[in-house]
Amino acid sequence: MKPRLVYMGTPDFAVPPLQALLARGDDVAAVVCQPDRPQGRHQQLVAPPVKQLAEQAGIPVLQPEKLRDGTFEAALRQVAPDLVVTAAYGRILPPAILAVPPHGNLNIHASLLPAYRGAAPIQWSIVRGETQTGVTIMLMDAGMDTGPILAQERVPIPPDMDAGELSDQLSSLGARMIIAVIDDWLAGRITPRPQDPAAGFAIPMLTREHGQIDWTKSARDVHNQIRGLYPWPGAYTVCQGKRLKIHRSQVNHDPAVQAAADGIPPGTICLCSAQAISVACGSGVLDLLEIQSESGKRMHCRDCAHNYRFGQTMGGEDR
Repeated sequence: MKPRLVYMGTPDFAVPPLQALLARGDDVAAVVCQPDRPQGRHQQLVAPPVKQLAEQAGIPVLQPEKLRDGTFEAALRQVAPDLVVTAAYGRILPPAILAVPPHGNLNIHASLLPAYRGAAPIQWSIVRGETQTGVTIMLMDAGMDTGPILAQERVPIPPDMDAGELSDQLSSLGARMIIAVIDDWLAGRITPRPQDPAAGFAIPMLTREHGQIDWTKSARDVHNQIRGLYPWPGAYTVCQGKRLKIHRSQVNHDPAVQAAADGIPPGTICLCSAQAISVACGSGVLDLLEIQSESGKRMHCRDCAHNYRFGQTMGGEDR
């Protein structure tokens, strides 16, 4: 007899694990996700991706605004799950909620815990230049990603992979892992492994302000920031007094371009070519490949490099 599950998740990252559970016929009695939020220019309410999938599958959806007033706890007890599975739900579950399922709460976390606890481990791992990451399946406790580990798998982070691409890869990995972990956990084949407190650290909440580029950093660091914050919140600089979004970049290794950047201030354009807009950094040169002006559309730099010139500076205070 299959266990009765409740699945908790909200964004795109949480969709593949739910799809995997449904594909093998698991008894998903209910789905819990964040409330619908206004989006776009007209601020229309949009259902989270997990809710959209659940409704297509005919699964009841709960979207509690509060978790600690007893209302959601009562609703969860009425569903009576044997096990709760979460993936990027977006809120810390209080002890009263954690106590409901007799077999506990399993969480799919996109880092190699105890490193990168928190809400944006994929983005921060790239921004900070990590060369590997992975997925951890953990047994939840009252802390933020501090519960004992049930399973882990590692993956490399290629030097030009962005956060969107890595998120897709880790989501698929988590979907595969959770299937095996549920079976092994309920069969008693897994011994939880406590996290090492000395090795653990939490990451800050990600905001739009984290996207502003500091050109005094190395070209590699700026490149990591751009790819780590793509697609959200996005990296940007200020050019001609207006915000300029940078969607794609690459570190320049051409000795001639490096020489052209020698001695000029960080943030200065040292070359505009048919391939890129090259900008001097604190060390090294960064090629901007795709950008978007404040009032324009996303463009490859080969189509807009004529709007920029050698010696033009980027940076300064955002308006």
